[in-house]
Amino acid sequence: MDLATILGIAAGTMIVGLAILLGGAAGMFVNIPSILIVLGGTIAGTLIRFPLSEVLNALKLGSSNAFQQDSESAVGLIDEAVELAELSRTKGQLALDNAPIDNEFLRKGALMYCDGLEPEFIKHALGRDLLVERLEEGEKIYRFMGDAAPAFGMIGTLIGLVQMLSAMDDPESIGPAMAVALLTTLYGALLANLICLPIADKLASKVQSEHTKRSLVIEAVGQIAEKQNPDSMYQLLSAFLPEDQRRADER
Repeated sequence: MDLATILGIAAGTMIVGLAILLGGAAGMFVNIPSILIVLGGTIAGTLIRFPLSEVLNALKLGSSNAFQQDSESAVGLIDEAVELAELSRTKGQLALDNAPIDNEFLRKGALMYCDGLEPEFIKHALGRDLLVERLEEGEKIYRFMGDAAPAFGMIGTLIGLVQMLSAMDDPESIGPAMAVALLTTLYGALLANLICLPIADKLASKVQSEHTKRSLVIEAVGQIAEKQNPDSMYQLLSAFLPEDQRRADER
């Protein structure tokens, strides 16, 4: 569980809610037409631009990655890969078949090696995994929603202004029309900056991390299949680590 996401959303909601309560009656900030314009417009625009299956997949990826802590590090993957290389050299490649491997992507590559596939074929097959592409698509959809929400907030503002200006002779209708005009902008800004854009940035960070780890695994499985010396393999895989982590993990 990623506490940073939970604390961020909770803190943002509490700050906005507290500001509303301190300013007066909270009921004036609830306007159903404004909510329909922002939420409905954002969803409609997203469905027009992207296929339904991709939108549903993006919502699933966004919710799972925003609230899930990435507990797997590149350093841990290197250590696990080196242990597999040592096991393969001492007990043979079939020993990897029953080895406890935490990373599913690394396990997939190790099993392909146990099946006797060529190193180049294994690298090519692992390189065709589509998880990173799905994460990138999810980021793109959430970022579009983050851009669309304020835009539909502005559309709601224009609708409210038209309603207000067309009923200037009726003072009682000016207030509700002005509420729609202002609250749609507020709803759009909150939806974009508290939900959609932060999740898009989370997915972008996940894409970068996952790309690094999968490149590391592909290289590691290739080195294991080529029966590389574990110490040499460690030095080669350390290139995937940041400079400070490389120095900290010198063997």
